Amino acid sequence: MTNAEFVVVANRLPVDRVWDDDGTESWRTSPGGLVAALEPVMRSVDGAWVGWPGQADVELEPFTENGIRLIPITLSAQEVEEFYEGFANDTIWPLYHDVISSPQYHREWWDAYVTVNRRFAEAAASAVVPNGTVWVHDYQLQLVPEMVRALRPDVTIGYFHHIPFPMHGLYAQLPWRDQMLRGLLGADVVGFQRGQDATYFLAAVRRRLKYPVKSTTVAVPTEDGERTVIAKAFPISIDTAPYLELIADPDVQARALEIRKSLGNPKKILLGVDRLDYTKGIRHRIKAYGELLAEGRLKVEDVTFIQVASPSRERVDAYVHLRDEIELAVGRINGDTDTMGHSAIRYLHQAFPREEMVALYLAADVMLVTALRDGMNLVAKEYIATRADNRGALVLSEFTGAADELRQAILVNPHDIEFLKDAIMTAVEMEPAEQSKRMRSLRRRVLEHDVQAWSSSFLEALVTARTQRR
Repeated sequence: MTNAEFVVVANRLPVDRVWDDDGTESWRTSPGGLVAALEPVMRSVDGAWVGWPGQADVELEPFTENGIRLIPITLSAQEVEEFYEGFANDTIWPLYHDVISSPQYHREWWDAYVTVNRRFAEAAASAVVPNGTVWVHDYQLQLVPEMVRALRPDVTIGYFHHIPFPMHGLYAQLPWRDQMLRGLLGADVVGFQRGQDATYFLAAVRRRLKYPVKSTTVAVPTEDGERTVIAKAFPISIDTAPYLELIADPDVQARALEIRKSLGNPKKILLGVDRLDYTKGIRHRIKAYGELLAEGRLKVEDVTFIQVASPSRERVDAYVHLRDEIELAVGRINGDTDTMGHSAIRYLHQAFPREEMVALYLAADVMLVTALRDGMNLVAKEYIATRADNRGALVLSEFTGAADELRQAILVNPHDIEFLKDAIMTAVEMEPAEQSKRMRSLRRRVLEHDVQAWSSSFLEALVTARTQRR
């Protein structure tokens, strides 16, 4: 496989390996916001994607799928346990999400993180042409920018951080805090979802490393003097085209009506769509909804709540306990309030294809995005993109990156259950004219600031960085 001018480095490849009933192996595009965001970019450039295929001890040669060159990285079962399930998702994830769950610090996990990051960096350095571009993504690979720079000082390096970056008081808990900052500063451009996250990162650099920080730039000392790193917000978005196409599909429209009918044609359908994760606030919204039913402010004959919770990190203890808690709460509410013809909560612990998700969005009158902490939350933008009739209401946590852009949503503090209950009632009772006024503004923002606008702004920053280096 020839080298590429543009190399994306992410924890996972953009495809999953599947087997048909007859045992035939094939690949399908992975679900998730990162793949949806980057796939259009990869098709428009001479690119390659470095990532893990998602299974332990699988050794694959580079291959091409759907027009994208893929470079698989092998992880052993022990590395999956220590690097991915351990350091990435039981140390970094909870720490960077405001310690909603307690992070665990283990030296052997850190050692695995360093080893795996080096493997990704070496693959990227080998795949990129002279003076090419490497774009590294997310918290699993925070050391890769510095490692790539050491191997290939000729290339331009970008890093985008998809999750929140914590304030210094929390970040300082990390035993390897300085190493992580130096890893990120190996990039020419470090991007974040929110301006707040960039501010926290720059504050940590100033306090920990004592590097000069001015506005959105850091002066990183080098053997030859210093190098300028840009650190700022580049709010990610969605590829709106597939959603606009699907909402016009008669089959999808018919499926939306079928969903409503299967639920007994309630007056209002509330919808939550999340990975099963403690950061998403699923327990809080279920509690608020249950109390509204118990108080008689909502009636099970009139309102149904659909909660899609796609499986996530099922071998990590915190996620096992979370699933048990949510399913117990759902069972109690349904047991207390269901009738023979109506169910309070339809809980779906499974993932669905995009066509089914769009049908759910079309069927839903109210979208509940009540994350306790979230980098962006693309579900909110997906829902808005489907509302061509300008109907519907979005209840949105102020602790999501999306809240910075989607100001016409009903913004809530999901920790305040009474406030959350009132916000749900506001959404349920909102008049059509008010829905239309808000949704028109929300859709204009999402359609104008789509994934192409996001990627273009980041890539333009990389071009500027490359020009300044020369």
